[in-house]
Amino acid sequence: MPVPKARVELGDITPHNIKQLKVLNQVVFPVSYNEKFYKDVLEVGELAKLAYFNDIVVGAVCCRIDNSDGLKKLYIMTLGCLGPYRRCGVGRTLLDHLLKLTKDDGNYDAIFLHVQISNDEAIAFYEKFGFKIRDTKKDYYKRIEPADAYVLEKNLRKQDEFMV
Repeated sequence: MPVPKARVELGDITPHNIKQLKVLNQVVFPVSYNEKFYKDVLEVGELAKLAYFNDIVVGAVCCRIDNSDGLKKLYIMTLGCLGPYRRCGVGRTLLDHLLKLTKDDGNYDAIFLHVQISNDEAIAFYEKFGFKIRDTKKDYYKRIEPADAYVLEKNLRKQDEFMV
């Protein structure tokens, strides 16, 4: 009998499952997030999702809107997946959700995030989706090495739309 294909589904983050997000983030990321981060995540709706692989929480994404520089950008605060579930479509499903969200909205100029400069796997993942390294932030991270981060960004506008 063939094994059924695994399903990756997204679900809302609620006060009832926020602890699952906290545990996931502790396992996946080398930095810790404070209570304000989790309180804010509960307020952003579709910008924060848990990823389920065959009904098990294995990944998550948390974003916020950034209006600096006079542009509307989506900032990916965290997007992560448990190691054993990488290359199973979890990260792609999370990022596809964000790309659809920004496209449907129609008012976002870009999506961006910070990635530790040594995280080649994450950099390659985002580059597959058209993200480019735009900047390097020296000493971005506290208490982890290397402390520097790349700013990866995907432009959502045609280049000529920025020209005056």
